[in-house]
Parts: sequence; C-alpha cells; structure tokens
Amino acid sequence: MKIITAVIKSFKIDDLIETLTQIGVKGPAVPEMKGFGYQKGLTELYRGSDYQVDFLPKTKVEVVVDKDLVPNVVEAIKATCETGEIGGRKISASKFLEVLRIRRGDAISAVL
Repeated sequence: MKIITAVIKSFKIDDLIETLTQIGVKGPAVPEMKGFGYQKGLTELYRGSDYQVDFLPKTKVEVVVDKDLVPNVVEAIKATCETGEIGGRKISASKFLEVLRIRRGDAISAVL
C-alpha cells in the first residue's frame, strides 16, 4: 500500500474528488492548509496600502491506495489539477505501513 499526498490549488478539489471516485479511489482526507513555494507569497493592495501575504491557501489531499494504482492516481492528479500557473500541484507517494482502526483498536497491516 502507498499513501499519496498532493498539494493542490483549492478550487480544483471538487474536480479531483470526482476524478478519483471514477477510478475507484475512496476515502480521501482533505485538510485545508497554507504554504508557499517558488511564488513566495504575494503582495495585495488593501485600503491603499500594500500588504504582504507570505502563506497562501492550499488544499492537501491524502489517499491510501494499492501500490498498483499509484501510477493511475498520480496521472489523474496531474491531469485534473494542472492550471498552467505557479503554485500548488506537488505530489508524493510513500510506503504506508500500518493502520489502526480506532473503533475496535485493531491494527490493519498493509501489504508492501
């Protein structure tokens, strides 16, 4: 099993969830977050004064999938979340070792 984490622009989340559902991916975690990369934030004009915003809103999507699905999920994220603009669109895949089910307290070992 692998956990795929993607940082995307927030307005792309509905399209991405629909695409992931179509390829059989269930149960994504979608926390809101802030961050910056190469764009280093932005400067906005507010009431006649420049205001520096260092951290921009982003959305992180995390899904656990079978290792055979990783290429399909990564390609789906790339195709769905491309905007042609700077910011967002970071994807990583890591080994997922274990899940603990809270309700029953039992561990579910993932096959690597």
